[in-house]
Amino acid sequence: MKRSKYIDHTLLKADATKQQIIKLCEEAKEYDFASVCVNPSWCSLTSEILAGTDVKTCVVVGFPLGSMTTDAKVAETKDAIEKGADEVDMVIQVGKLKDGDDAYVTEEIRQLKQACGDRILKVIIEACLLSDEEKKRACLDALNAGADFVKTSTGFSTGGATVEDVRLMKETVGDKMQVKAAGGIRTKEQMDAMIEAGAERIGTSNGIALL
Repeated sequence: MKRSKYIDHTLLKADATKQQIIKLCEEAKEYDFASVCVNPSWCSLTSEILAGTDVKTCVVVGFPLGSMTTDAKVAETKDAIEKGADEVDMVIQVGKLKDGDDAYVTEEIRQLKQACGDRILKVIIEACLLSDEEKKRACLDALNAGADFVKTSTGFSTGGATVEDVRLMKETVGDKMQVKAAGGIRTKEQMDAMIEAGAERIGTSNGIALL
């Protein structure tokens, strides 16, 4: 795969401005990234700028805590798709997973995948908050719910992607799902290590530097 197509060019900061989002999209077109990943309020603008290219519009849902109700996440997903999202990165309800309520986690992901239809759904497990056993369970919940990717991190919690987490997640889902590494990937060496460990997508705000 072309190196640039590993990258989701990302800007999720609360103070991101319209001009910064426009710049993000123009960079993504110039460097031919996989997608531009933004908060939902920027979905329409991003989709408009990327129209006619093969750079996807990626929107985060239930971000960054994952603690909203399933109904709220489903509504957010449907709204994003109506506004042009090609891909959705959702955050699981981490507390429910830690409680052992895999039925809740799986059902929530299933409902969001249903709302996505043939669009890609990536499931953020927030690995820095989980034990290895919980990481495996989160991956299997996502797999059982029919999601397309498991993703390491929001980048807004206590830690980002690690090579060990990517490897564990890839070993858990095998060829049945893809893995996205995100959070704190700032060097070419880090990106190479993540890809070698099994990541098929890299979420980063440093995409140009990584190329």
